[in-house]
Amino acid sequence: MAGGELLRIEDVHKYYDLGAARVHALRGVSLGIATGEFLAVMGASGSGKSTFMNILGCLDRATSGRYLLEGTDVSTLDKRTLARIRNRRIGFVFQGFNLLPRTTAFENAELPTLYSDVDDGERAERAKRALTMVGLAALAEHYPSQMSGGQQQRVAIARALVNRPSILLADEPTGNLDSRTSVEIMDIFQDLNDKGLTIVLVTHEPDVAQFAKRIVLFRDGRIRKDEPVTLRPRASDVLKTLPTLED
Repeated sequence: MAGGELLRIEDVHKYYDLGAARVHALRGVSLGIATGEFLAVMGASGSGKSTFMNILGCLDRATSGRYLLEGTDVSTLDKRTLARIRNRRIGFVFQGFNLLPRTTAFENAELPTLYSDVDDGERAERAKRALTMVGLAALAEHYPSQMSGGQQQRVAIARALVNRPSILLADEPTGNLDSRTSVEIMDIFQDLNDKGLTIVLVTHEPDVAQFAKRIVLFRDGRIRKDEPVTLRPRASDVLKTLPTLED
């Protein structure tokens, strides 16, 4: 069950000046997300969903409006403070995994702790725990080239979890994966959400969005639909109906 409000954006506008033209990416968006929610964000290319996600992740600033994260107005914070918030309070998972190819799964997972006040022992323990949470403890010393796409995405999720974030932002995390592996990743997300982690997922795939608890649809820089998922499948149940790679 969701708790109190974790973040809120209020009347957020975002535009870009491209020469003489002004491109509006967001047009007065307001939205609240409670602690423990699992939100899927959908919309066509150019709908504003990626800009919305970048603002949530403190990767971009709104042109106007407010963004409150755990009660703090981050809209006007300086770059150094925003970097600290990204590192300590927000976990990121991307479509392309973004792993360092010459470092092991363990080293990739512990990377965000290098920019935190964490000693070596705590760093190792956190990385080990994060890899265990995604079922990859046995592959800790493997390099990305020795792992499947699904395994690499699990490492990326572990890396996002290692600093114990308040919210996990996942941008098309299943975009490079086959159908079964996509459901396996959603099974991990549902499990993490069951344990209380707030998740915001951007996806083009309705089948993936149905694993969330709430779907927000963007169009032309505005929220056009915001509704709960009424017939939400459990990814663990769906996996039982899908063939394995050996079948």
